[in-house]
Amino acid sequence: MSAITTHVLDTARGRPAAGVPVTLEVEAAGGWILLGKGTTNADGRLSDLMPDETAIEAGVYRLIFDTSTYFAGNNVPAFYPLITVVFKIENPGQHYHVPLLLSPFGYSTYRGS
Repeated sequence: MSAITTHVLDTARGRPAAGVPVTLEVEAAGGWILLGKGTTNADGRLSDLMPDETAIEAGVYRLIFDTSTYFAGNNVPAFYPLITVVFKIENPGQHYHVPLLLSPFGYSTYRGS
């Protein structure tokens, strides 16, 4: 499993959000470096953003959720076409799970386990 994972739940529909494209980046030298990308599975999870053996370092990371693709696939208009979640890793030896609770007109996130 990747050191950084995510899970997207569609709270408006009461089910996992399958098919959400997600990008993982790390901040470096004033810019962002792509670490991985993927799409949430039928359970709304994405556990292979990076290869298992990839080590993470302390720093600032971001997950970019392409919600416009997800909502368009479900014929739902959405107010937020992209959701970017920026977070800081201080202890790279830990696993970081960053879920997203999603609806067409709002979202929330937290550090999961």
